Amino acid sequence: MTSIELDNLSLVPPKPQNTKPYLGLVCITFSKQVRFRTITRTRYLQLSGEQRASTLRELYRDNLQRLDGALTFCQKHEIRLDRMSSALFPMSDWEDGVGASILEEMSADLAKIGQRAEKLGIGMVLHPDQYVVLSSDSPQVVATSIKILERHARIMDLLGLPCSPYAAMNIHGGKSQRPKQLIKVILELPENIRSRLTLENDEYAYSATEILEVCQRAGVPMVFDAHHHICHENLDSYDDASVAKIFYDAQQTWTNPEWQMVHISNGEEAFNDRKHSERSNYHYAECL
Repeated sequence: MTSIELDNLSLVPPKPQNTKPYLGLVCITFSKQVRFRTITRTRYLQLSGEQRASTLRELYRDNLQRLDGALTFCQKHEIRLDRMSSALFPMSDWEDGVGASILEEMSADLAKIGQRAEKLGIGMVLHPDQYVVLSSDSPQVVATSIKILERHARIMDLLGLPCSPYAAMNIHGGKSQRPKQLIKVILELPENIRSRLTLENDEYAYSATEILEVCQRAGVPMVFDAHHHICHENLDSYDDASVAKIFYDAQQTWTNPEWQMVHISNGEEAFNDRKHSERSNYHYAECL
C-alpha cells in the first residue's frame, strides 16, 4: 500500500485498485485533549534528581495515554498510519540518564501500545527533528545526530515496532552537496537505525532527484515529498511530468513497492508557497 502524508498527514491506499487512500494522523495537534505534554530544558535543570524522575515519569505516562488515545482515534476513523511526535518523551536522551531509565522501567506499558497498534493494523512512524544532520562536516554534529536516532530507535524497540522502514524514522538529507558523506554515515549506522531509516527530499538542500540517488546508493527507501519538490523546482501544478516520474522512481526504493510512503500538501497562501497550510486539499493525490 502506498502511504501518502498530507502536510504531515498520511494517505494509505489499500491494495484493491481504484480505492481511495486512507488518511493518516499527524503528530502536530491542537486540541488540549490530545496534545502531547513536554518540559523545557530550563525547567528540567531547575529540578532535583528526585523531582526529575517523578516529573518525567508522570509526563511519560500521560503522553503514553495520549498516544493510546491517538490509536483509538485512528481506529474510529479508519486511519492506517500514525506519525508519532519525536518529542513524545522529552529529555529521554539527556546525559543524566533519568529519562532513559524511566522508559526502560515502563517497557511493558510501551510494548502494550505497540501490540495494540499491530492488532489494529496501524503503522507507527516518526520524523526526527531538524538537528539530525548525518551529512554535516562536523564529527560532533554527526555523533549527536546518531545519538538522537539511537534514542528514537530504542523507543521504537520498546514499542515492539519492527526494524523496518514501515516503522520509519524519516529524515532530510541535511547539509547540501555532501551525498558521499551522507551515504557513508548511513551505511555505518547500527542495524536498528539503518533498517528503519527513510530519506525525504526538501525544498532547499536536496532535490528529489538528488535524494533519490542517495537512497539508491545507500539502500534505504525514499519518501517523496511532492510539495517540497514543487517548491524546489518552482512548479505550478502537480500535473508536471516530473511529479509522476519521481513518484514511481521512489516507489522502487521500497522493498514492497505497493507499500510506499509519500508526502503531499498545500502551500499556505499559494500552491508553491514553502510554508505548509494547516489544511490539505488532496483531490490531486489520485493522479499519483
